[in-house]
Amino acid sequence: MVSFDGDGSKRQGKSISKPRKRSCGCEKDDFLPEESFKSWSNYGKALLETKSRLKDRFLARSSDQLELHDMKARSQNELKKTLNWFDLIWFGIGAVMGAGVFVLSGEAAHDLAGPAVLISYLISGFAALLSVLCYTEFAVELPVAGGSFAYLRVELGDFVAYIAAGNILFEYVVTGASVARSWTSYFATLCNHDPNDFRIKVTSLKEGFNHLDPMAVGVSILICCIASFSIKGSSRFNSIATILYLTLMVFMLVAGATKANTSNFQPFAPFGVRGVLKASSVLFFAYVGFDGVATLGEETKNPGRDIPVGLVGSMMVVITIYSLLATVLCLMQPYNQIDRDAPFSIVFHAAGMNWAKYIVALGALQGMTTVLLATIIGQARYFTHIARTHLAPPILAVIHEKRGTPVNATVIMTLANCLVAFFTNLDILANLLSISTLFIFSLVALGLLVRRYYSTGETSVSDRNKLIVLLFLIISSAIGLSVLWAMNVNLWVGYAIMVGVWFLSTLGLQLLVKQARSPKLWGVPMVPWLPSASIGVNVFIMGSIDGASFLRFLGWTGVLLVYYFFIGLHASYDASKYDLRTEIHGVSSEAVDLKTISATS
Repeated sequence: MVSFDGDGSKRQGKSISKPRKRSCGCEKDDFLPEESFKSWSNYGKALLETKSRLKDRFLARSSDQLELHDMKARSQNELKKTLNWFDLIWFGIGAVMGAGVFVLSGEAAHDLAGPAVLISYLISGFAALLSVLCYTEFAVELPVAGGSFAYLRVELGDFVAYIAAGNILFEYVVTGASVARSWTSYFATLCNHDPNDFRIKVTSLKEGFNHLDPMAVGVSILICCIASFSIKGSSRFNSIATILYLTLMVFMLVAGATKANTSNFQPFAPFGVRGVLKASSVLFFAYVGFDGVATLGEETKNPGRDIPVGLVGSMMVVITIYSLLATVLCLMQPYNQIDRDAPFSIVFHAAGMNWAKYIVALGALQGMTTVLLATIIGQARYFTHIARTHLAPPILAVIHEKRGTPVNATVIMTLANCLVAFFTNLDILANLLSISTLFIFSLVALGLLVRRYYSTGETSVSDRNKLIVLLFLIISSAIGLSVLWAMNVNLWVGYAIMVGVWFLSTLGLQLLVKQARSPKLWGVPMVPWLPSASIGVNVFIMGSIDGASFLRFLGWTGVLLVYYFFIGLHASYDASKYDLRTEIHGVSSEAVDLKTISATS
């Protein structure tokens, strides 16, 4: 790992030496360099000040300038700007299109929507596109590695950003481990073996954790090496793998179309509108993954042009491919005969194309490889920016001088993925997936409305108060709609009231509150309607998630709060106060080594 020179920095902005590499080992100050952790006495004093420090940091908002310059400078070296719109399009497709479409389509068509699964894919795709638009405006205005963490820090404050980022990192680890173990399963299918043939069973370990998966670990380490070597090299690898994947998808579409029977589209929506909407809630998760691409803004040559083309363009391609695959699936076989678990393999087998299962397995392998790459790249950049704020150990903020990649964060996050993937069965991992993604998508849309309608020193008190009330009504109506749906309430009056409150609140925001800021380069159209709709859709989909997922979300958030109150709060407090002192002394924090924070506190 790259570490910082313990005696190289000088105080009050004088020349400092750059990070150096040591042959082995790390110092305590690489992890906790702040004054609060210099001694047990200092730490005790910090804990006694927890209430005042929390009051200082809870709603503390960052700024565009701080995120774009000062935070980036804490990594000492810069991420290399080598990506363009072409790279981002393939990263977007590779990050989203994994094996999910091969599994989710069967359940959605057989149990929920029938042939109308096509409509369900379009609805969930539109919902995902709303979130993509919100992310895109932020990524253009704030092209930094932190993605949604940086966006929320600027608009909703330090504490909200920390809770959101901590949950998304947990989901990244679970997703990475799930994909790695699934990689072993599909590879086994390709070789005509049972997945456990490639795993080591240890009878002394608890059931669910006793099938050790060295292949999942090996694949994760290989992807880690690719991600650490260079972002441009990762982009080339991803582009080639994704192009091969799409080629296999097109081949499946053409082969399937030759066996199409339009009579299989009757009845089109056997489970009614409710079934179509339920399927949309399930299929939404087939579109998750693009948020990691937003963390590549710091490595993009021309964010104002490349990010909108890359993010929006890739999502449009994914929506099209998913919809076509669902259409061909339902044209090849009656919906009630579609297999829930392996729909494409079984439908091609029924059509006499036994070879198709190998195409499906190979396509799934290609898709999971690119998803794993995007997951490792995204979580490393999230962690890098979190470490820049000292909410995580600052050694993880280091950018490799030659490679221009966050090697430390990449290695640490991969080790976490490997540890979980090596021991934990897929069934357990599937149950660990929580509501974090929908939670953050909702917060980003909320943050965008705050960004457009509130600016410190410019927005009047009256407009600020109206904004708070209207945003509360938008969120409340979305929650109300979600609760009605989750409870299977069939009274249309309740839904009409909730939708009416949402509509009037959004209309009130447009008519009664003056916009405080306009996007400089690229902006979401139809504000406040599209961000408000994104909040409504994401919260509504939460209503389809089981209660156990909410309990897991709350449990992990509790763990995050323990870390925050005992470490993160005090580290970020010291770092923020040091930034303030450097401004008072006329010293740019861009010239400050991470360890200098402790030297002058």
